[in-house]
Amino acid sequence: MIRNTFSLLNGIGEKLERSLWKKGILTWDDFLETGELDGISPERKIGYDDLLTRASIELGIGNAEYFARILKRREHWRLFEVFGEGSVCLDIETNGLQPGAGGYATVVGLYDGYDCRCLVRDEDLTVENLNRELEGYKCLITFYGAAFDIPFLLRTFPGVKFNIPHFDLCFTARRLDMNGGLKKLEQMLGIERQESVRGMNGYDAVKLWEQARRGSSEAMERLLIYNMEDTKHLLKIARVLYDKMKTLSGIEECMGEKKVCGCA
Repeated sequence: MIRNTFSLLNGIGEKLERSLWKKGILTWDDFLETGELDGISPERKIGYDDLLTRASIELGIGNAEYFARILKRREHWRLFEVFGEGSVCLDIETNGLQPGAGGYATVVGLYDGYDCRCLVRDEDLTVENLNRELEGYKCLITFYGAAFDIPFLLRTFPGVKFNIPHFDLCFTARRLDMNGGLKKLEQMLGIERQESVRGMNGYDAVKLWEQARRGSSEAMERLLIYNMEDTKHLLKIARVLYDKMKTLSGIEECMGEKKVCGCA
């Protein structure tokens, strides 16, 4: 999808992008090989060509951070196809308070499709460990993380780095009229949780942390399971939402038309 994306060019929005697709300009290569384009001055076309050439080089070397900078956050979902295999899902639990009012993260869960890791306060949850865990990944996946998890961690762990593309499933789901929280979205998609944490919510996680602080190993175990369930389901949801957003964009329809009739 990213090689079909022209909205990374300043001045080109979704409407003009779709217009280009309908004219048969479906990829960066198509754009570069086309001389004049209606609505785009020759001077601007030269600038666009330079940027797309640079983007193609950066994509070729897998520079995810470059695309995190030049692509609007709401369009980071477009990068999932090329960087999804190097993605990490993140979800945090807190003590229920806001940063600046005594709030802190109790657990930070990470899942890359193979391994779940949980960093726990007063054990191994440090800025150094966070950066070490995040290092090497190409895409960050969260649910409402752009509004909560990431700002929370940035305030409570100065120095933590989130420089890669961020696919926030919450806001993407809203664009697809799939409204509600993570648990509701899981139900829509037929994703079930472990029975021991089924029906739990964020407030329950706060209570489990308090019980764990008082010495309950059972509470800590349930808290970690709850966090892992939050985290590992994000990757399944990301795959579904990516496919739905790709269909919604209209690129598949335009590619189909070109394949069938060869027309713009």
